[in-house]
Amino acid sequence: MALFPTQASQPADAYTSQAASLSLLPQDSNDPEAQSTKAVKATFITPRDPVIETANGGRLPAVPLDEAEKLNRFKAEAEQSGSSGGEFTIRKDTTELAAAQETDDGASIGDQTSGQSVKPGAPFRTAIPSPKTHPLFPQLPLYGPPTLVRNLQSRAFQLSSAFLSLAFLGTIVLGSLFTSIPLLMQHLNLRLTFRDPNRRRPFYEEEKRREKARNDSASAWKRKRQWHQATPWDGPRHQEDIGLEEEFEPTEGGRDPLICNVGYYAKRVGLDVEEFNVQTEDGFVISLWHVYNPKDYSAASPSRRARDEPVVFPKDYLADSNTTLCQQKPPGKQKYPVLLVHGLLQSASAYCTNDDDSLAFYLAKSGYDVWLGNNRCGFYPRHQMLSYNDPRMWNWNIRQMGVMDLPALISRVLSETGFSKLGLVCHSQGTTETFVALAKEQRPDLGDKISVFCALAPAVYAGPLIGKMYFKFMRIISPGMFRIMFGIHAFIPFMMLMHRWLPGSIYGALGYRVFSFLFNWSDTRWDRGLRDRMFQFAPVYVSAESMRWWLGRECFASQKCILATREESRREEEEDEEDEAGLEEYFDNGKAHPSEEHGEGFESPRWRGRKAWYDEHVPPFALWVAGNDELVDGRRLLRRFERGREPHVRVVHAKIIEEYEHLDVIWAMDMIEKVGREVKEVLWKTAPIEAREFCRVPDGCESIHSGVDSGEV
Repeated sequence: MALFPTQASQPADAYTSQAASLSLLPQDSNDPEAQSTKAVKATFITPRDPVIETANGGRLPAVPLDEAEKLNRFKAEAEQSGSSGGEFTIRKDTTELAAAQETDDGASIGDQTSGQSVKPGAPFRTAIPSPKTHPLFPQLPLYGPPTLVRNLQSRAFQLSSAFLSLAFLGTIVLGSLFTSIPLLMQHLNLRLTFRDPNRRRPFYEEEKRREKARNDSASAWKRKRQWHQATPWDGPRHQEDIGLEEEFEPTEGGRDPLICNVGYYAKRVGLDVEEFNVQTEDGFVISLWHVYNPKDYSAASPSRRARDEPVVFPKDYLADSNTTLCQQKPPGKQKYPVLLVHGLLQSASAYCTNDDDSLAFYLAKSGYDVWLGNNRCGFYPRHQMLSYNDPRMWNWNIRQMGVMDLPALISRVLSETGFSKLGLVCHSQGTTETFVALAKEQRPDLGDKISVFCALAPAVYAGPLIGKMYFKFMRIISPGMFRIMFGIHAFIPFMMLMHRWLPGSIYGALGYRVFSFLFNWSDTRWDRGLRDRMFQFAPVYVSAESMRWWLGRECFASQKCILATREESRREEEEDEEDEAGLEEYFDNGKAHPSEEHGEGFESPRWRGRKAWYDEHVPPFALWVAGNDELVDGRRLLRRFERGREPHVRVVHAKIIEEYEHLDVIWAMDMIEKVGREVKEVLWKTAPIEAREFCRVPDGCESIHSGVDSGEV
């Protein structure tokens, strides 16, 4: 018996130990399930985004870069020494790629890593590795396989956060109710003096007209159902009904039951929805909804809509074109695909709450093939391997949504439709994950799959609302205290319990009051008769780690930007002010042109774009900015493009709607006139020429010419 380890066994022991620390289950037994979920290697989705592959082919998310590199290095050393069976080819360029993409953004912000540890067994409060990437995207905590100690720690965080986050939520609810008292008193005063408090609303007459139309429709639906029961015949009842049944015939109706079911509301306008299960590259299963007209499309089989493999854009994903939805129809009947992605704490149902004036239904009826993408967890948290109570299930933020979720959704839509590109429409956080994903340090090649990116209320720079007291509180507490208050799992899951327990009308009213108080929204421009319906689809499950990225001390709330530190933004603003001052002197006083002092490249896009976020892969951008939006600063983003900071970005449409607030771009009563029609036209104008040749022309776009190559958009 050897008293000392052999040279060959040392790499094997190191690899075995590292693999055990990254596996799904503890590896201290011969349990077959534990062995099948053992960590085998790290696969790098991007040079900075590794996932762990297990022996059974599963995926585990959010492993720190250092730990992933160690796993691959130890495995390679073990194989080279001949002490590990099987074949494995390590990505030798992993470290080099990560190092090559390091920028001069600096290391950590402030003292965010003080007292923290990179060791797998470190306590949860300190288990945050030092950043090895952009300061806005510090590496996530490392949660190893469950042990007795880890389970106790996890339960302790769940217990502390259950009380503290509920207290925080209660404070917000009380604050929202308290601030509603003056409005209530004003409302009562108007009623007591025989005045209608709603008459001051900008769409008062239109709201009355729509309410009457809904009531008439509900009564007609009731009569229709009674007629069907008395006379079982599927044909039209009256001659005047024939035209109504030609294209979009509602299959649901009556009084709105206020339910969380997007398919039901699609059926009320003559459409339907089928759900596809999409697996991300880190193992999450997310929902992709396909909106369709049941008169010209048959829903896919359950097996086709089932979860796919955790691979995006496989080499042959367009090869078998005979099975795609695109090929089910003759030329001129195919519809160009459009993917809509939702905002923070919402689902893609937010695009489906205003009947025919919903953006998703409007685009579908105009002639687009509409798909609705949902981010991870949503209403039903699902992962290939992880369970709800495993902290690794919730160890993600905006970076993972952009780098993992968005490519998976786009890949599945293109695979199902047979197109090489699609139009992408996003609101709020959906724009954030897209702006992050397209950055040249993330997944820039994703831009090659997008014909145009339509950003509604683009969330890149923070607005003044971030300075509110409760947001400041979340920003000043330490990461450890944030986890004690809000846990390491879902963010305030009690909100979801309220969603299930409360009647729809009560939950809708309460939801509006709370979110209005938090984000300074109002329903001034919404159809108040549909407001309770709008809040049936929010909130959804999000991770506490994601909310910490938005509101914690290290990232967005502190830096005020998603892709630049506060110092970088300040320097750019100073440069722009100096440039403008220099030009004023040049024109007003006849002084030397700035380019004569600084060189020919002073005013050139190349000089201004030396720290550009995007490269040549970036798709065209179209932006709709809410002028009265306090949550984000869309004007600042427009200035960045106007000043040449992004030489590769081509802005094909930009509009500031002065009176709009953050949610008005999807919920305002005049949204179709001010946003929807323009989105429809931009999508068609930027569609690839080859797609325009065999796709149906959307209604109202007959005179829209292609602007992809000519730059006429």
